[in-house]
Amino acid sequence: MYWDGAMGAWGYILPALSYILFWAAVITAIILFARHVAAGRRHEGEGPTYGVAEHLLAERFARGEIDESEYLARLAVLRRGRTG
Repeated sequence: MYWDGAMGAWGYILPALSYILFWAAVITAIILFARHVAAGRRHEGEGPTYGVAEHLLAERFARGEIDESEYLARLAVLRRGRTG
């Protein structure tokens, strides 16, 4: 009934593995929780972002990528989609 103090290889490997697995599970849980919270915040503000679309359209017009008639036509389509 006396133990001589020799643990053997499994006496060192098993606690090390359980320690690593425990902290991996804790870190994984924290990361998943953070992603879940961040995803919830992204969905709260979702909706039509016409201001962004109009801003991008104005930038394209300012850079000369589109002319005035195309700018006005696309702007009318954006604004018509907002009300309808």
